[in-house]
Amino acid sequence: MTAEYKVDGAVAVITLNNPPVNGLGLSTRRGIVDGLNQALADAAVKAIVITGAGKAFSGGADITEFGKEEAYREPHLISVIQQLDLSTKPLIAAIHTVCMGGGLELALGCHYRIAAPGTAVALPEVKLGLLPGAGGTQRLPRALGVETALNMIVSGEPVKSEMLAAIPGQKLFTKMASSAETLLAEAKAYALELADVRPLPRVRDLPCKHPQGEAYFEFAATMVQGMSKNFPAPLRCVEAVKNATTKKFDDGMVAEREAFMQLMMTPESRSLRHLFLAERAASKIADVPSDTPVRDIQTVGVIGAGTMGGGIAMNFLNAGIPVTILETKQEALERGVATIRKNYEAQVKKGKLAQEKYEQRMALLTTTLNYGDLKNADLIIEAVFEEIGVKEQVFKQLDAVAKPGAILASNTSTLDVDRIASFTKRPRDVVGMHFFSPANVMKLLEVVRGKATAKDVLATVMKIAKKIKKTAVVSGVCDGFIGNRMIEQYSRQAGFLLDEGASPQQVDKAVEKFGFAMGPFRMGDLAGNDIGWAIRKRRYVEKPDMKYSASADRLCELGRFGQKTGAGWYDYVPGKRDAMPSDVVAKMIDEHRKSIGVTPRKISDEEIVQRLVYALVNEGAHILEDGIAGKSGDIDMVYLTGYGFPLWRGGPMHYAGEVGLFNVVQAMGRFAQNPNDDARFWQPAPLLAKLAAEGKQFS
Repeated sequence: MTAEYKVDGAVAVITLNNPPVNGLGLSTRRGIVDGLNQALADAAVKAIVITGAGKAFSGGADITEFGKEEAYREPHLISVIQQLDLSTKPLIAAIHTVCMGGGLELALGCHYRIAAPGTAVALPEVKLGLLPGAGGTQRLPRALGVETALNMIVSGEPVKSEMLAAIPGQKLFTKMASSAETLLAEAKAYALELADVRPLPRVRDLPCKHPQGEAYFEFAATMVQGMSKNFPAPLRCVEAVKNATTKKFDDGMVAEREAFMQLMMTPESRSLRHLFLAERAASKIADVPSDTPVRDIQTVGVIGAGTMGGGIAMNFLNAGIPVTILETKQEALERGVATIRKNYEAQVKKGKLAQEKYEQRMALLTTTLNYGDLKNADLIIEAVFEEIGVKEQVFKQLDAVAKPGAILASNTSTLDVDRIASFTKRPRDVVGMHFFSPANVMKLLEVVRGKATAKDVLATVMKIAKKIKKTAVVSGVCDGFIGNRMIEQYSRQAGFLLDEGASPQQVDKAVEKFGFAMGPFRMGDLAGNDIGWAIRKRRYVEKPDMKYSASADRLCELGRFGQKTGAGWYDYVPGKRDAMPSDVVAKMIDEHRKSIGVTPRKISDEEIVQRLVYALVNEGAHILEDGIAGKSGDIDMVYLTGYGFPLWRGGPMHYAGEVGLFNVVQAMGRFAQNPNDDARFWQPAPLLAKLAAEGKQFS
């Protein structure tokens, strides 16, 4: 059992013990019921305390049961709470540290609740595309009041126990403990005080009304619908809480369960649950055990004070880690530091950062023009120009000055990390750390594992990524790694679509309607079209048989590199980022079509989305086959956190499974017949063809 039972005098204590967060798996649920039955059968026991071992009361559902038979076996959490409801002896929930989801619903099923200060309290089910399914929408409004409860349920965000305890008239916490350390002792004493108090209070019996009634819920529904149009769960949460105010408790419970089961079957919930599990799985590397010793990272060096270097430095400053930035010229250093100051000052101005915190962070920043000043750094990250000769100069100098055991990382987005490692006498210490721009904002970090990269280096980088609040995904070495290798195929398709009759506006609008944060042409203008141009020039030499639309080259020959030049695929007004259709570009595309003998045709938005997304999927399948990505979920994490793929679709590989891999392969067969496309690319990757034939998915 993962719930322990002990008796201390007249008080029985049931302790949830299912690390790390005391998830309410089948064994734990059985243990609670067994402990309850034991306590009720023991005449010497006058009251019962339920608490959690370790660093949580309970974080709710046991994620290891997701999709498994155990999740559906009795006793369900609802059944467990029903048994608590029927208890003839006082039940006291002793809550500390983490009380979320089913853990909070369990506590609400007890007669009394004593909480330690600093406890994070939440019903986060909405983040999985669900609503609380064990009475949360019916009991929390009764305990906290309708508005506070609804805000918590719709946002899923945690609130500290002392804030909730301060709400006038709240019944969630019947007592606050002095501290987490004294919680259990105080709970036992509290239990003895309540041992003979009758009747036993139940949250389900509390009144539940809102003074504005229908008008309030209409307002709430309108607000929620406007903020979550692609997610059905928040609106169903409003409906469920409204039921708490208009239906009998048992009827509200039935409606809640029906809504929960319906949401469980939605593609949005499947996608969010996939994201939840994929994010946790991304931190696990198959051949690097979780107990691998890590290197101590106390100081960090950053080579380059440009946009990327400054953004990378901010991540570590934010985490309280001292940073030394190196540049070749004093003016470049001063510009870089000024940009960092400007970024922080903007946060201070918006009230997102305290002045004191800003000053503390800047005090951790040191600048230098001398490589020798990096001799004591534990981790050094280069963020210099994306050219192998430049990287060679940097890494040879780092190899000469860095201390033994220092980790040397490259922020390269496409170059060969193994070759970069060969510029040093310590290839085991070299790794890729590909940050995404703006590096101080974007969550994704591609950790590129070279053939010689040591396991403790990988473990250290994954740990430090967590400290600087990045989602780290491990990639093998190839041109473009995971994200940029796939985006190249996506961009190639965007170019072919222009050749055949689509406009940049139509392509962008189609994929943005699908849910991408930004279409390929607006993305190109933001990143700089000259970056793609440089890659294509390299491709023309390395892979002369690889087909591209020449429209992007023509655009760059006109000097239209994007927002930084005020003109790209779109026109821009100085000081604004609004993308306006360009007559110059329309004329250029028309002339290009004539030069290659293509008569434009009408292209549907559906075809645009399929060609762009399925291009990602097919290349993703090749990446899995090549061992560049360890799991399909890793690819999805890259696209969800680094490339603006819509969250509610779960990433390209998960989305392909939702569509059905058979259907994806059939569509690719149609695209291969298009004389203006690249028929060779649309040959399904062997892994994709195999899974489609077997009726399986990537994950």
